[in-house]
Amino acid sequence: MADDLGDEWWTQGDNSGVSGVEENIQPPAEEQPQKPISKKRKGENQDQDNTKKKKRKKTVKKECFITQERSEETGDKGSNKNKKRRKKKKTITDVLTNSEPVPGSPADLLSLLKSHHSQTRSVIEQEELMLSESCFLRCNDLTHSLSSYLKEVCPKWAKIQKQHSQTRSVVLLIVCESALRAIDVIKQLIVFKGQAKVLKLFAKHIKVDEQIKLLSKGVTHIAVGTPGRICALLEKEGLTTQGLKYLVLDWNHRDQKHRRMVDIPEVKGDLLKMLDHGLIQSCKAGTVKIGLF
Repeated sequence: MADDLGDEWWTQGDNSGVSGVEENIQPPAEEQPQKPISKKRKGENQDQDNTKKKKRKKTVKKECFITQERSEETGDKGSNKNKKRRKKKKTITDVLTNSEPVPGSPADLLSLLKSHHSQTRSVIEQEELMLSESCFLRCNDLTHSLSSYLKEVCPKWAKIQKQHSQTRSVVLLIVCESALRAIDVIKQLIVFKGQAKVLKLFAKHIKVDEQIKLLSKGVTHIAVGTPGRICALLEKEGLTTQGLKYLVLDWNHRDQKHRRMVDIPEVKGDLLKMLDHGLIQSCKAGTVKIGLF
């Protein structure tokens, strides 16, 4: 068979076999150009990602800066509001500290009564509560001590205290803003009181029933207390105005915050309530005189 095919069969078979092998060994035409293209694409994608990250950082920085500015502005506004509020709270004490002390007068008490009763009572009822100048004692001009003021206002005190014999009543009633102030006032009465008996009428460690018992047991000439406790005693009739002749209000005294008795809302309310329990009627009848110390 080989002789019939001749020598050309071998050569033809080799060429065809070699060419076939070489065609199978060579890499495909599509894979070779993809390698450099994929690197370029990766580089471009990385560049794009980096630019996006930079833009995001810039936007985040801008937003942080804007929020800081807004927080500073709101903080400044809030601090300004707080300053204004603090100033509003301090205006009362600032005005009282900067203003010179002015002695109280009957007009001050009358204006206080008028402003208080104008909201709750009719015009006719307000006229019934109005006090004349004859209802008032001479007011303190800020030059007197308590003893010197009372000696001037009550020149016949020794005789008056001897004539007083009623229980559940006093001759001289002094009204203060607090229990501590009442204790100080009692200490200042040593020169004036003589043999008179003094009673404390405030809520510091003393109950109302105990004070009623003390007032009903013996004769008391002077009582010093707060408006709230005196009002409670008048309501329960433990204290009456039958023997009362002098009602002295500690009007000009100022506490540590430079507030007077009428500058404290609670004390002012108790004072006005206390005056409504028969004291104004006694003043209008001429049996009681009011003094502003």
